[in-house]
Amino acid sequence: MSRAAYPSYKASGVEWLGEVPEHWEVGNIRRFAMMRTGHTPSRTEGAYWEDCEIPWFTLKDIWQLRDGRQKLLGETAETISKLGLANSAAELLPTNTVVFSRTASVGFSGIMPRPMATSQDFWNWVCGPKLVPDYLLHTFRAMRGEFDRLMSGSTHKTIYQADAASLRIAVPSIDEQRSIAAFLDRETAKVDLLIGKKRELIERLAEKRQALISRTVTRGLPPDAARAAGLDPHPPMKDSGIDWLGEVPKHWETPPVNARFRVDLGKMVDAKRITGEHPIRYLRNTDVRWDRIHKVGLPEMDILPAERLRFTVEPGDILACEGRELGRCAIVGEDSAGLGYQKALHRIRPRTESESPRYFCYTLRWANGFGIFTAEGNPNTIPHLPGEKLRRYRFPRPPLPEQEAIASFLDIETEKLDAMTAKVEEAIDRLQEFRTALITAAVTGKIDVRGEA
Repeated sequence: MSRAAYPSYKASGVEWLGEVPEHWEVGNIRRFAMMRTGHTPSRTEGAYWEDCEIPWFTLKDIWQLRDGRQKLLGETAETISKLGLANSAAELLPTNTVVFSRTASVGFSGIMPRPMATSQDFWNWVCGPKLVPDYLLHTFRAMRGEFDRLMSGSTHKTIYQADAASLRIAVPSIDEQRSIAAFLDRETAKVDLLIGKKRELIERLAEKRQALISRTVTRGLPPDAARAAGLDPHPPMKDSGIDWLGEVPKHWETPPVNARFRVDLGKMVDAKRITGEHPIRYLRNTDVRWDRIHKVGLPEMDILPAERLRFTVEPGDILACEGRELGRCAIVGEDSAGLGYQKALHRIRPRTESESPRYFCYTLRWANGFGIFTAEGNPNTIPHLPGEKLRRYRFPRPPLPEQEAIASFLDIETEKLDAMTAKVEEAIDRLQEFRTALITAAVTGKIDVRGEA
């Protein structure tokens, strides 16, 4: 940042602020704004939630806002009635009230574009005559470290009211606050535009990756790669007999998964039955990522000696998720041998040596991206991939040498795309760091932006 500093500074006495311009005022936030809390009225009183006209902002409304960078709060999923407000500790807050989340997405902040009420998950600040809401918003967004320091709780992090009320900020004149806010609005918008373009690039790379996998596991190698592998670059095609699959190379088969692999769900975890007499570390759904198994800090459960063949994994097994991101999978390596696996995972083990686990993992990735596992599901329920359903699916099966050639080709090509994606993600991280540093420098007076149009 090559912008000029202020002529003179003074010690603020606040660690996160450091030195501030000499003419700025430093003080407790409650000197400049009134703190208001939200509340949730009784859910059993229908009149509180019927014929409502008052927007009611809750944690669920945070997720629709773009990465927490949006200034104004959006539309709310729920509304509340005047009667509901009158019979609770909630209140109708004025336009330009600044909110920040005290729990869940701790530190999220935004400005009310119209009168609204909030749940108890937010601390709300109504600015007084010496504080501009837009300036306070940028100040909150520079205080990430302070919020992290104040958070309490092991499972559910929160910032208590007394701690939020003790926050200290630096406040220049109203005109200067407006200049700083306008400067930051303009400059962060430029950064956000660049970040948005880079995220679009990541989406295009992901689409290209998925298209490459889809084309290759269902139609075979591209002509040049097929020639290099000693395969027919233009094999004759046939109807697979499967509506969502279409044509496949004539020499490929499409047997059901059960004919190719043994598919077993893991052991049900029952905390009441864990005695500690036969402890085995086990893998959960969350431990199986695409092409990677997380093995640090695994929990334990009892697996009896007689159950170990059934509920442990061996090198070469495929573990695939039964819930959440259906079919997400990874191959078990030597370092994971002997681990248990819970019921939320399928252990997929080749029945013969004519199967390439790596090729089948790419098949599952294609099926996941193509929406095959969710096509018949109820959109209103949590999706699952039960074993009986997985066993019936019919996927393309080339001869083993072709499976291995396809897997090797995709390993190389997807690694290239992943490397490109990683570089773009690094660029996004640097832009976000610059954005945060710029905001912090402006609201702590490290740069003087008063003369910038």
